[in-house]
Amino acid sequence: MTRHIQHPWLLLQDNPDPLAATGTTVRWGVAATGGIARTVVRDLAMLQDVALQGVSSRSIERAADFAREFGFRRHYADDGGVPGYVTLARDPDVDIVYVATPHAQHYEVAKAAIEAGKHVLVEKAFTVNAHEAHELVDLAKARGVFLMEAVWSRFLPSMQRAFEIAESGEIGEVQWVSADLGFPAPKDPSNRIWAVDSGGGALLDLTVYPLLWAVGTLGFPDSLTALGSLNADGVDQQNVLALGYSGGQLATLTSSLLAHGPRAATVAGSEGVLTTVGSINNPRELVVRRGWDPPRTEKFDVVGRGYVYELREATRCVQQGLVESPTMPWSHTLSTMRLFDGVRRQLGVRYPNDERASR
Repeated sequence: MTRHIQHPWLLLQDNPDPLAATGTTVRWGVAATGGIARTVVRDLAMLQDVALQGVSSRSIERAADFAREFGFRRHYADDGGVPGYVTLARDPDVDIVYVATPHAQHYEVAKAAIEAGKHVLVEKAFTVNAHEAHELVDLAKARGVFLMEAVWSRFLPSMQRAFEIAESGEIGEVQWVSADLGFPAPKDPSNRIWAVDSGGGALLDLTVYPLLWAVGTLGFPDSLTALGSLNADGVDQQNVLALGYSGGQLATLTSSLLAHGPRAATVAGSEGVLTTVGSINNPRELVVRRGWDPPRTEKFDVVGRGYVYELREATRCVQQGLVESPTMPWSHTLSTMRLFDGVRRQLGVRYPNDERASR
């Protein structure tokens, strides 16, 4: 029985150049000045129809340095009990806010921006739990503003092409998928990746990437079994997810903060197989072999660091008055967060944010 994917995975784009303008200038604000903000802003500045309007940080020095380095027109910081991100959200010249804080702060920062009438792009993982995700989606729906989770890999040409190949039937009906991503993270308890208060752990930081390969080719699963190891603080160090589907298909996904892995994805079909070369969150080659025929290799380049594709999509959606991206819809984000909640229940991972959700 063929399993039909119920999501519009493939990106419809008239202009193949992600840097080319798709409408009038969109003025961006950025909440936070950490590593991911720096990486994304470098790509954001490359878009022809983007203005770097404002940036916020808890520290006025960090905000000023970031604004000076990247050419933002304004900068804000915590002042008199008012968080910098709130002042950023109140700036009438900001159209959209990119939330680049640690996971545990995504909800409060995005909520402030939506309540101020701003469009919002939230770094993955979207929130810490599904309760927060549902609240943000409901609020965006009520206010009529654009909201999207920044799963950058989903918009890459190589990922789009992989989904297209799987959908085309070239490798037959997909029967199983495997994908892994991992690296040994330095054991620094002050680093947000290990901090329980920040929503640290392999699940929220890494698992979205292996999950993309399963969901993009098989859809969301009908059953889930999770195994993992936790550190003394209750943060998951690594995990393995086994996903089951009503048609008998299977997927195994591995994420680790303890070890290097091949960082490879395999999509196995009844007529052939697709494998990746290069890390699964930014594969540079796809190898397709049908039956016993010689393999075919497709190679890919990316513009910038690869974030320009999701930034183009968010900018285009704002320009066209869309409240959600057809390629990264709210339904995917909500289903992902519900799945992650299920994983955490099986692993015994709990975050402070969960206490608010249970009240």
